Amino acid sequence: MEELKAFELCPLDGRYSDIKDKLSLYFSEYAYMKYRTFVEIEWLIYLYSKKVANISNSEYETIKDIYSNFDIQTYQKIKEEEKITNHDVKAIEYFIDKKLKECNLNRFIPFVHFGLTSEDINNTAYALMIKDFLNNCYYKDLNNIIKEIKEKMLLYKKIPFLAHTHGQPATPTTVGKEFKVYYYRLNEEIKKLKSIKIKGKFNGATGNYSALHLAYPELDVVSFSKYFIEEILKLNYNPYTTQIENHDYIVSILDEVRHINNIILDLDIDMWIYISKEYFSLKVIKEEVGSSTMPHKVNPINFENSEANLELANGLLVSLSNKLPRSRMQRDLSDSSALRNLGVAFGYSIQGIKENLKGMKKIIINKKYIYDELENQWEVLAEPIQTILRKYGIQDAYQQLKELTRGKRVDKSIIHDFIRTLDISEKDKNELLKLTPLTYIGLADKL
Repeated sequence: MEELKAFELCPLDGRYSDIKDKLSLYFSEYAYMKYRTFVEIEWLIYLYSKKVANISNSEYETIKDIYSNFDIQTYQKIKEEEKITNHDVKAIEYFIDKKLKECNLNRFIPFVHFGLTSEDINNTAYALMIKDFLNNCYYKDLNNIIKEIKEKMLLYKKIPFLAHTHGQPATPTTVGKEFKVYYYRLNEEIKKLKSIKIKGKFNGATGNYSALHLAYPELDVVSFSKYFIEEILKLNYNPYTTQIENHDYIVSILDEVRHINNIILDLDIDMWIYISKEYFSLKVIKEEVGSSTMPHKVNPINFENSEANLELANGLLVSLSNKLPRSRMQRDLSDSSALRNLGVAFGYSIQGIKENLKGMKKIIINKKYIYDELENQWEVLAEPIQTILRKYGIQDAYQQLKELTRGKRVDKSIIHDFIRTLDISEKDKNELLKLTPLTYIGLADKL
């Protein structure tokens, strides 16, 4: 197996082959053929039973077996047909024709792919592939990260640490609250992603139901097709299209996945910085090596790997998002080639999620370092002191604290000496004297 990986061009096929194994169920050429065969068979059964004649139970089961028993041999037979037709959907149609003939079900053959265009099959197959990928794979991987973040959020709920804005010391926060920000952001975006309606169309060569309407003029073909999309395939119906489903819902999904990737990227970068600042260390795995020449190193490689893969995924997601909504007049084929890369974009996204999770499981908080740093940052109390002075109507409150602290390192004695000179109530003065960088965290531990 390793010998095969050594010659793969794409990391998803080699180094990250476990990702390929997961996503090939949804986005491989094999999966695409299987999903399209499923749609063709379901349409044949639906059309024939509703419009042509009844289907016996045995006929029903025999026809369904064509996709239920889909395997690598099935795929290879379709590919052989494609070599002759140079058209993949027509190859599936001819394959089904042959299977029906083998089963003495010749009367069904004229109704295979009846009233359809290839894009009726393709767009619904992709919709089902994306739907199954999200429900069976993507949400599960995201939930693993969210679960890990929640665990850290609760574990570190009350641990204060020095915040940084513009890379400079700022009002203290808590470790748990900062993890909660990511927890909330990811949950909000998942809600948005789940609210996107995955759509399908089944309306013929230019979106006007022309062939089906001509064959059955008495049939309400719009309602007929809508029922198939919504009740049989369990998708949302798109009534107005050209030959292709316009891919707008796919773009919404791609953009939302990209947004989620960027939130995880933000976490990757923050964790990298926190580790470099020694707020966190990483679990030492005895057998691992951090550097070929520096034996002491334990590097944040999982966060770096996650960052690189998510950025690569986002590049592909943006490219697809820009490409897919555009089609020359009633259709061109460029979207077909672009869509075949959905699995690559989602694959790098999954790899980024996986590496972030591995990194999060390795972090160990360095409470002593965090507390020691806070104890030496008394200048962060400039904010609460000048705020209390403002409460008393002192007009130059900000300026006083600026002169005392800006660009300087001040200690407890300097801050306390200044507080004692203030013309404020003894109650407020005592509150300020009790305040320390470790306790000035607002509601961070309660949020």
